[in-house]
Amino acid sequence: MRSSAPGEDGDEASFAGQYETLLDVEGLEPLLAAIEVCRGSAAGERVTSYRGGGASGDVAVVVQRMIEAEVAGVLFTANPVTGCRTEMAVDAAAGAGPAVVDGEGSVDHYLRGGGPAEGGCLTSEALATLWAAGERLQARFGVPQDVEWAFDKAGELWLLQSRPITTLFPLPPPTGDLRVYLEFGHVQGMLQPATPMGMSTLKALVTAMLKPLGLHVEITDIGGRLYGDMTDLVRDPKARKRLVKLLAVDFGPRAQAAIRHVMADPRFAPVPGSAPRRTTPSPRTAFRAATGIARALARPAAARVRLTAAVERMRQASADTDPAVGLPAAEPAPQHRSPETAATSAEREPRGREPRGQEPRGHEPRGQEAHAERVRFVREWDTGESPDDLVWPIAAGMLAATVPGYLLKNDGDVHTALGGMPHNVTIEMDLALWRLSQQVGEHRDLLLGTPPGELSERWLAGALPEFGLGAFLRAYGHRGAAEVDVGVPRWSEDPAPVFAAIQNCLRVTDPEQAPDRRFARAADRAERALRDLRRKNRLAGFLLGRARELAGLREAGKFAGLYRLQQVRRQLLLIGAELFDDPDDVMFLTVEELDAVPARAVIDARKAVYRREMRRRAVPVALLSDGTDVEATLPGDDGADLRGVAASAGRVTGQARIVLDPAGAYVEPGEVLVTATTDPGWTPLFLTAAALVTETGAVMAHGPTVAREYGIPAVICVPGATTRIRTGEVVTVDGRAGTVTRA
Repeated sequence: MRSSAPGEDGDEASFAGQYETLLDVEGLEPLLAAIEVCRGSAAGERVTSYRGGGASGDVAVVVQRMIEAEVAGVLFTANPVTGCRTEMAVDAAAGAGPAVVDGEGSVDHYLRGGGPAEGGCLTSEALATLWAAGERLQARFGVPQDVEWAFDKAGELWLLQSRPITTLFPLPPPTGDLRVYLEFGHVQGMLQPATPMGMSTLKALVTAMLKPLGLHVEITDIGGRLYGDMTDLVRDPKARKRLVKLLAVDFGPRAQAAIRHVMADPRFAPVPGSAPRRTTPSPRTAFRAATGIARALARPAAARVRLTAAVERMRQASADTDPAVGLPAAEPAPQHRSPETAATSAEREPRGREPRGQEPRGHEPRGQEAHAERVRFVREWDTGESPDDLVWPIAAGMLAATVPGYLLKNDGDVHTALGGMPHNVTIEMDLALWRLSQQVGEHRDLLLGTPPGELSERWLAGALPEFGLGAFLRAYGHRGAAEVDVGVPRWSEDPAPVFAAIQNCLRVTDPEQAPDRRFARAADRAERALRDLRRKNRLAGFLLGRARELAGLREAGKFAGLYRLQQVRRQLLLIGAELFDDPDDVMFLTVEELDAVPARAVIDARKAVYRREMRRRAVPVALLSDGTDVEATLPGDDGADLRGVAASAGRVTGQARIVLDPAGAYVEPGEVLVTATTDPGWTPLFLTAAALVTETGAVMAHGPTVAREYGIPAVICVPGATTRIRTGEVVTVDGRAGTVTRA
């Protein structure tokens, strides 16, 4: 007796083991009773939880002849642990199948290609029969299968069930050879998938950013994530000598370990004389880089002035006009609209325009001409800005912050000296949010007692009093979580995360835990550490001094680029309003498809894939073209502690708070923030967190950088932190040792 439900055994969810299965049912009365047990399980707690709540779904009951099994088990036509599509795996046990699927009793494991079975419950002949059946099933259904099977007393194979393996990460595009890809999104603190339009514009943006430097990087879309093809570099005898070290700055130790493992794989052995053709900066660009970095190191204050001017030029270039109609662009803080209007059209049309469907007063209808102008604007990524004013000061700061670690052999005081860093636009944003929370006055109870989503709706409708939020959103409303994806709303469109951060700030009652005081203390410790390090090594001390004047600029380049992304998003939503009932559907096109929109079924299929990938909790940091998650093939840790990488010194004990989405996140003062990754849109949560633990990252990435500047301990690259730690559990975070210890 087993279930057959509409949502069961599909591409997105298996419901494996959620409904009841009953074996060895004999007689009419037991059969009828078993049917009701199986049906009733659809409303059970575990099914409801698995489904995510809501009404119970329909369920039918399948009655099958019971096989008297000699041996039974499960066949996976792809390796479910590593994701490798060229390997099959079998779990088998004597007797009926529950010993395998329920995890009870001893189970034999087999991997195709692992040699003949010896001492297990399956013979080599039986395994060969299973491998052949697996090939037939995968060919029939077109995707890797999870198959329940049994051999009866006569040795005949029975296939009891076959369903898709729902946990596999999507394959890279076929290339015909074995390749290795490195995930780029976590560099920007983004593990959620990009929308198709977001992926399309990101590729264009990366190309435009690297073009002035004479560089080109091929970005591959795998599961909606940004991956770079590293195969040629790994196989290049010269490049592989320094590749792992180069990954330290932005990609971090997890990526380094994965690539080191790949380079030890004979399939990626270098071939002398076969170095790939590489796009390298011209001598002129290399000279400009060296000159620009040296100039910034020599006169850091002047470099900051030039960079600030470049950022302002980019802001004005993106915000001055709507390119299609020549009118003032929308302000980033919409107000005085009904919740219905806010939900459907907030920030889709510049303020000062008539409602959708009417042309602005004083302008003749432009139709296709306006559409073409907007499409042109979306496709044009050349900002006209030279890298001299923007890129080289940032590069100089990163260089000055990185080299001392090597000179001083990773002296822990180097991290301390990089704390409380000035000139960081993200820190300035967070402290502005803190100051905003301290001036709410009589509105405190309203802000604390209303859910962030409701506060957002009321703000957009103009039904909340002004307490300074308008000015904050005018300055920072173009930001948000996953902000490099043009398909994701900005804070100006939905300030719910900002209201959640304000609520967290209002819960801080200890003056000494105020973020501005914590930042000041971190800056004071940094200056003392810097004085000590200057005595140890004069060159390292000089560079750290320059790092304190320049490294904070690291956030400025992205901050400036987000102005253009916000305007591109506005234009895309206006285009979407012309093409679809729901303007957001435009985000499931690519830039190239704006002239030839695909069929509705294609868009709906992309939306379904996006929803599925949004639920994915783990993303491979390195992936082979056969589907292998490289990290899954590495040796595990000893399990003594949760081990990661030291990223910000200090030691804190507190209750953990697992946060998967910053929107509406509740972080009490003194709690340890545990998350998969962070980007600048997450950093307001740092205002109340006592420590930071992440599953990904690099020491110089956004999260650890901001943590150091607030003086809170941080441990990054802790595998499975969000699943191995639970909210409310007491943990000790040691940001110098790189460990998280659970009480």
